[in-house]
Amino acid sequence: MTEQGFPAGEIDTSRPHPARMYDYYLGGKDNYEVDREAADRIVDAAPEVVVGARANRDFLQRAVSFLAERGVRQFIDIGTGIPTSPNTHEIAHSVAPDARIAYIDNDPIVATHAGARLLGTGNTGFFLADMRDPQTILGHPTISELIDFDQPVALMLVSVLHFVTDEEDPRGMVTTLGEALPDGSYLVLSHATADFHAEKAGEVTAVYKNATAVLTPRSHAGVLEFFDGYDLVEPGLVQVNHWQQEVPEDEPPVGVYGAVARKR
Repeated sequence: MTEQGFPAGEIDTSRPHPARMYDYYLGGKDNYEVDREAADRIVDAAPEVVVGARANRDFLQRAVSFLAERGVRQFIDIGTGIPTSPNTHEIAHSVAPDARIAYIDNDPIVATHAGARLLGTGNTGFFLADMRDPQTILGHPTISELIDFDQPVALMLVSVLHFVTDEEDPRGMVTTLGEALPDGSYLVLSHATADFHAEKAGEVTAVYKNATAVLTPRSHAGVLEFFDGYDLVEPGLVQVNHWQQEVPEDEPPVGVYGAVARKR
């Protein structure tokens, strides 16, 4: 499938980037010193961030397996980030080899890795675009090549909306993307929150202000608004480590909410 390339010279390595910082939290090596320094400042202030990042990744894997096992064969993964195995297509294909996955990200460094890690099998595609422009995503040739909007689609917005400010109208973006989906489609969404570690939020967001994206954590009620028009799958909107798995009662809270929901 097609990869829309991006000149490596346009990758900004002078400022930390959230995708590369996330890769570092997950133990990856696709990051630079500037990313590691910023991530370490956050970990010093809020060590639970690493646990949250890994719990968020596990949530993605469980959600994709859940949907593939229930017959979903199309996935639009926006804000996919630097590829970390198992990726969405690897999970989906382990259940249904005919599943089709369109990956979208606005970070040029993701494009440099997409060819090797996301496009090595059939039924996958990647292109550079920004979710702030949902119509461009929906109208892209890779989408039309892979996605049949007459059949259920899983729209995946995993740890991406907290990098969209309220002024940029994230609800409008989700609504526009959701309107293109047929009934019976699903929304998979996770989002950072300060509900459990409010005293650390200021320091964490300050680090991201010096990066290439602003972090906007939202409350449970604020995240729940993104699911208007959808029916939440049990257990609803919960901390990502609680979604469809048992968690010890004494496990510390994770500052990421997540849910899977079916379009009415």
